[in-house]
Amino acid sequence: MTDEELFSWADRDTLETERIAAPRYSYWQSVFRAFFRKRINIAALVLLAVVLGFTYIYPVAIGYDPAVDPYQNLLDPAAKHLGPRAAMEKFGYNIHWIWGTGASGQSTFDAVWYGAGISVSLALLCALINMTLGVAVGAIWGFSRRADRVMTELYNIVANVPYILLISVLVLILSGGFWTMVFALTVTGWLSVAYFIRTQVVIIRDREYNLASRCLGTPLYRVAARNVLPFMTSVIVTLAAAEIPSYISYEVFLSFIGMGLKELSLGRLIESAQSAMVTPGWGFEFWCPVAVASVITVVLYVVGQNLGDASDPRTHM
Repeated sequence: MTDEELFSWADRDTLETERIAAPRYSYWQSVFRAFFRKRINIAALVLLAVVLGFTYIYPVAIGYDPAVDPYQNLLDPAAKHLGPRAAMEKFGYNIHWIWGTGASGQSTFDAVWYGAGISVSLALLCALINMTLGVAVGAIWGFSRRADRVMTELYNIVANVPYILLISVLVLILSGGFWTMVFALTVTGWLSVAYFIRTQVVIIRDREYNLASRCLGTPLYRVAARNVLPFMTSVIVTLAAAEIPSYISYEVFLSFIGMGLKELSLGRLIESAQSAMVTPGWGFEFWCPVAVASVITVVLYVVGQNLGDASDPRTHM
């Protein structure tokens, strides 16, 4: 074969030679790809969806009224403190009685999921307030030396006061209620978040690309919003994953010792069923809200922690 048949001239395209042959990178697409790569995350997410469905949809679907439903069987002595089997034999085989009845003859299943809605809503609202304030103040705290002096002194004073003691005093002074509890959990709760964010900002702020941006005249708030906070996405998500379950724990603990919400929350249900814990045959009244509170906190923590790990760009391989 001749050279003309074996070889052919290749055209040289300048634009084509400069094109980078690499797939387009999408941060959030990579986050969800890394998150759903593990089967345990899918299982935890499904369980979380089921729990939240019962928490928010089920009470609305059955039209649960906390002022009426818990007292419908109050005058019937035979309806109180029934186990699952006895309750279903008396009232019929349906989902309302699969966890038995309580001290007033009410459905434990219905009361637990209504209370879970109040506890989870409280935790999500407190986490939203504390994380928003904490991240914003922490970013300013990490960049401003004047703010650093003032906020560090404030943090040193507040951090030495036991958090649970401060919450308890505020609840006692202001009387227990949903918005009172929100105020008590957020009035200083954001400060620890801000201090943590401040520490992370101090680590990142003096890196070369941030110094270059500031030398080029980029405003400080733009450096914080574009160069620093996006780099801390995984840290913020991981911190939120620990914050949300902790507020449920605080609410349950304070209600258990009689200083929590007046509303029918998980903690209030656990507190009202203390005597049932040691009474033979009444255990479902106590252990059902305890189990639901435990499942919610564990699932929220696992999903949040794994989402935080997936938010780290180093896992996007």
